Amino acid sequence: MAEINRREYFKMMGVGAAALGMAGMNFACKSASEHPKTGSNPSETEEFNTPPNREQRMAWWHQARFGMFIHFGLYSVLGRHEWAMEEEGIPVVEYMKLDQQFKPKPGFAKAWASLAKQAGMKYMVMTTKHHEGFCNFATDLTPYCAPKQGPGRDLVKEYVEAARSEGMRVGFYYSLMDWHHPDGARCAHDEAARRRFVDYTHGLIRDLMSHYGKIDILWYDVAWPLDAKGWESSKMNRMVFDLQPDIIVNNRNKLPGDFSTPEQHVGGPLKKGDNRGWETCMTMNDSWGYNKGDDDWKSPKTVVRDLIYCSQGGGNYLLNIGPMGDGSIPEPSVRILTAVGKWMEKHGNAIYGSEICQVRNSTYAGFTRKGNTLYMHVYFWPGEYVAIGGLKTKVNSARIMTTGQPVKVEQTEFQAKFTGLPQKAPDDLATVLEIECDGEPIQDTLWVREDRPRDGV
Repeated sequence: MAEINRREYFKMMGVGAAALGMAGMNFACKSASEHPKTGSNPSETEEFNTPPNREQRMAWWHQARFGMFIHFGLYSVLGRHEWAMEEEGIPVVEYMKLDQQFKPKPGFAKAWASLAKQAGMKYMVMTTKHHEGFCNFATDLTPYCAPKQGPGRDLVKEYVEAARSEGMRVGFYYSLMDWHHPDGARCAHDEAARRRFVDYTHGLIRDLMSHYGKIDILWYDVAWPLDAKGWESSKMNRMVFDLQPDIIVNNRNKLPGDFSTPEQHVGGPLKKGDNRGWETCMTMNDSWGYNKGDDDWKSPKTVVRDLIYCSQGGGNYLLNIGPMGDGSIPEPSVRILTAVGKWMEKHGNAIYGSEICQVRNSTYAGFTRKGNTLYMHVYFWPGEYVAIGGLKTKVNSARIMTTGQPVKVEQTEFQAKFTGLPQKAPDDLATVLEIECDGEPIQDTLWVREDRPRDGV
């Protein structure tokens, strides 16, 4: 993950530091061809994206709306950002020494899962291998993995067990880009290197899909330096679905996948009838991995607003934590997610299972919708009354969601006004009005601008 589009960055910069120091490294690993093949072993040129039962596979995901992203690796020990190896030009052999310092404490993953549940999240996605190339899981394909280095155990297994114990859906992040493997950069211009590296990559993904029971999400990242043909992404996805028929996959192996992944901004389909899944992934400060110097933390109110905006557009919100090297969650992350969880405990019904909401214009509120019920999330409380301009749908009734207090409604063709509100916001972060309409709520503020009477002007 990155704060900018890293794929475009590499297009501009070329191979860069990722290739430095890799030639001649001893990378002892078995060939992926030694692993048993699955499925029908289709031609590498056969086009395959995902199975046709997308709606069924993604039904739980559309209900969930809120998930936890976890970036955890050797960079967590270094504490200088997950891209430090690349952007500080750290030699590979020097960076590798971190693997002996990487020793997460017992029960680290249980604390993650407990916090996710407390925050109102419904699924988790952990980095199984980030760009640094270190595998947090057990594999025979490389010694550069958690059971054979400092941790001395399978960290992914501990994460899976912890997530399931809290009722979380389980997701795996996997970076295709690899700064450690000697073929990770030269595969772009050396066919023999490409063949070795693609076999290695497919083999690691096969391990992940084979050894941890049912997995709900595979979250690819950064396909540099190959395209879909070079990665043999059709073959890759077919293997994944042969092993995990109910899984959903994203779009970062250069195929459309099941859902798109706008990064560090809220985006995606915002129109009714556009059923393409999307998920905004975002950090709580400016780093994905632990960065002890990064103090630019989002407020709980900002997190809640981002969640509302994602739900408003029919998307999900995957919010990241960057644990420290021992697996501890930084205190600001705990504080932020605890506050968000208190809000979700009272207002989650306005988020979970929400549908695309056409109403979205306000200077102090965001909106979500379920059927004909409109939820107005007032995060800047004006007191006395709130109003929605251009609401074309008749309002039957309204109430404050947490207290049940009825709210008076005054509606004209240009404005729906909700009066008699307390001077002080009843709820922290955002107070929600539950507004019952006689049809799907529709807003047209341009119509207000053009047709509102200008009598006496």
